[in-house]
Amino acid sequence: MRYGSLILEKKEYVYLKRILNVSGYVEDQEIHKSLQRLHEEMKTAHVLDEEEVPMDVVRLNTKVTVTSNNGWERTMQVVIPKDKDLKQNKISILTPMGAALIGYSKGDIIVWDFPSGKQQLTITRVSQVQTYDFMDMVV
Repeated sequence: MRYGSLILEKKEYVYLKRILNVSGYVEDQEIHKSLQRLHEEMKTAHVLDEEEVPMDVVRLNTKVTVTSNNGWERTMQVVIPKDKDLKQNKISILTPMGAALIGYSKGDIIVWDFPSGKQQLTITRVSQVQTYDFMDMVV
């Protein structure tokens, strides 16, 4: 891990804590397991002001390209749950893939349990898009 632990922006950290508390009622065991792991990783995350977050860190609304040890490559955007749109490759932070990527950075290798089994992912590209305005957001 490039920075030693997850890097999260303060407002996004608070938002994630809130939605993880609400999502404790998820019935799908694989999704629940991923969110539980994210919750555990957040306990040791570096929480920074927005201007301090490195540009290569996966945040909410970031476009990220990953390659897997299975040989596939995919570009997606990690978004808040209400903005998910699989046709536009927008994945919710509450999916196993969204939970696996948030807070990691370009070059990081992540081993994560997905519904299809354990996979190793490498983040090959990170592109920042306009961040969310959390003042107007409701969980």
